[in-house]
Amino acid sequence: MIDRRRFVAGMAAAVLATPRQASAQRPGRVYRVGVLRPTTRYEDDELLAPLLPRALREEGYVEGQNLSLVQRFADNKVDRLPALARELVAERVDLIFVITSGAARAAKEATSTVPIVFYGNFDPIAIGLVKSLAQPGGNMTGILIAPDGTLAAKRMELLKQAVPGTKKIAVLFPEDINTMNQQRPEAVKAARELRVELVFETVRNRDYADAFARVAASRPDSLFLTANTYFVLDRKPIIELAAKYRLPAIYEWPEQVEEGGLMSYGPASLAATYRRIAEKIDKVLEGANPGDLPVEQSSKLELVINLKTAKAIGLSIPPSLLQRADRVIE
Repeated sequence: MIDRRRFVAGMAAAVLATPRQASAQRPGRVYRVGVLRPTTRYEDDELLAPLLPRALREEGYVEGQNLSLVQRFADNKVDRLPALARELVAERVDLIFVITSGAARAAKEATSTVPIVFYGNFDPIAIGLVKSLAQPGGNMTGILIAPDGTLAAKRMELLKQAVPGTKKIAVLFPEDINTMNQQRPEAVKAARELRVELVFETVRNRDYADAFARVAASRPDSLFLTANTYFVLDRKPIIELAAKYRLPAIYEWPEQVEEGGLMSYGPASLAATYRRIAEKIDKVLEGANPGDLPVEQSSKLELVINLKTAKAIGLSIPPSLLQRADRVIE
C-alpha cells in the first residue's frame, strides 16, 4: 500500500491547526516549561525545532502568550547536564521536560518537587527514575519510544530480511555512551541469534565523512543506525553518505526515510510522539501529580520502506517484506 494515510493525516492536520483551550489554564497566566537537552541547539532544523512548540500549541499553549519555553542545551557534554538542570530549577519553571536518560537523571538529582516529564529510549526503572511504569511515584513521569527495550533487535532482524544473505552489519553510534548502554547488548544478542557479525563504529565530533569511510572499509552488507537525536538532526549528511557508499540502512524514524533513508521501524512519527508528550505536559500543568501518571510506551509501531532509495542503491526488497510494510514510498 502506498502512503495510505496521507489523506487522513492531511485532514487531521487541518483540524489540529487551531489550538484547543487547556481546561485549567488561568487567564493571564504564563506557564514556564523548562527544556533540558543533551544536544546542541537546533533552531534552524525544520523538522526538530517546531516539534515541541507545535505540539504544545495544539494543547492550547502558545509561546509569547501563555507559554514560555526556558531551554538549556548541553552541547553533547553530559557533564554539563546537572548544572543546567539546577539552572532550570532556579528559573522557577512550572515543569521540566527532559530528553535522554542522562538529562532525566540530572533533573531528578536537581529537584524532588518540580514536575519532570522525560522522553527517550531507555529503561526508567532500571536506572532508578521511577518505581514502576504504572505508578512512577515521586515527581517524574514520561514517554518511552519503544514498548519493549530499544527496538534494536527488531530493526536488525528487518534489516537482514531486507538484505538477504547478510553476513556483516555495521552499527553506527555517536560519542554518547548513554546511547549504547541498552542498545548495544540488545544488538549483540540479536546478531548472535541472526548469525551475523557486527562492526561498531563511533561518529567522532559529528564527522560523518570519516565515520562512513571507516564503515565502508570494513565492507559490511548493511548499516544499522542506533537511536539517537543527533542521527535525526544530522539525517541529511547521513542519508547522502549511505547513498554514496550504496549501504542499505535502517533508521529510527519514518521522517528519516521520507527524506531519503531506506527503511525505518518504530513509532508512527516524531510529530505523533510529541503530541503524546504535549498531552502529558498539559495534564501536569493542569494539576495532575506526575507520580500518578503512568509512563507511556508506544503501542503502535510501523515499518516504512523507501523503494526509490532501494532502487538507487541497487537493492531489491523482498516482496514478503514489502507486504509487511505499513507504508511504501515510491
